Amino acid sequence: MDFKKFKAATVQTSPVFLNVEKTIAKAITFIKEASTNGAQLIAFPEVFVAGYPYWNWIMTPVQGSKWYEELYKNSVAATDDAMHPLFKAAKDLNIHIVIGINERGDSYGEIYNTNLIIDNNGNLIGKHRKLVPTWAEKLTWTSGDGSSLKVYNTEIGPIGTLACGENTNTLARFTLLSQGELIHIANYISLPVAPPDYDMAEAIKIRAAAHSFEGKLFTIVSCSTISQEIKDTLLEDVPNVDELLTRKNSAFSGFIGPNGAVIGTPLIDEEGMVYADIDLAKCIQPKQMHDILGHYNRFDIFDLRVNTAPTRKITFIDNHEEFNKR
Repeated sequence: MDFKKFKAATVQTSPVFLNVEKTIAKAITFIKEASTNGAQLIAFPEVFVAGYPYWNWIMTPVQGSKWYEELYKNSVAATDDAMHPLFKAAKDLNIHIVIGINERGDSYGEIYNTNLIIDNNGNLIGKHRKLVPTWAEKLTWTSGDGSSLKVYNTEIGPIGTLACGENTNTLARFTLLSQGELIHIANYISLPVAPPDYDMAEAIKIRAAAHSFEGKLFTIVSCSTISQEIKDTLLEDVPNVDELLTRKNSAFSGFIGPNGAVIGTPLIDEEGMVYADIDLAKCIQPKQMHDILGHYNRFDIFDLRVNTAPTRKITFIDNHEEFNKR
């Protein structure tokens, strides 16, 4: 059996707000740098293409309405022409990419918080739609369904992903673990509007460590930052936007090993990219102690059922019988 070893990169930065083409170009700059440094996998933040609806937290729904319209205009289908440079970069640079997008639905009121999984041949091998938008996010995103709760086998190993608060959902996480996940991408946005006593960076680390320790796997965390450009864009509607969207310990990006410990030095609030060497053989020894997918579980007692059928908006039924005419 071939236990994969590879270098991974994770990015902590802001998108070019509400600009798909420039954000894709920014992503490719990081991809090229990561590939030059030997990385075979790179992770980007939640809805990196092309921005997070911060207005849901700092404006009334009525004030935020025009910003929803802007976000919809800058949402993408996974296979839009604007996305092709990203697929080409993955192929040309022989690197796997996991990146968050605002995915445009069929209806104008339908946007999904989606993570794309792109392999090193430039193929879109999977996408995961956030199952439950968190709190104020429900003003923007439609819920995903169980059909995207999957793990994808790649040349570097089995990859799964969840967005932000989903990494708190025990059943969603177990569903990925049960499919053999060994590389988990957990991506986030910086959220300075959290309660005063809430350390967002620490909370992100705790969630990542919990998943890694329970599943005995590697978790790669990528979190966005809030640029001055984002704050300046929203300034016309929120005069105190700098105060509302500026706070320490709002972003954490880095790596967690199968023992639940941080690998290397993570990025906290600072923009940049960090690397780690991943050796999937290191998942074996911890599983001897607690393998919740095997000897350390009781599936005769516990029975988790997951509906993986895509949501159907409508079913057309035609019961009319057409008789032969003479």
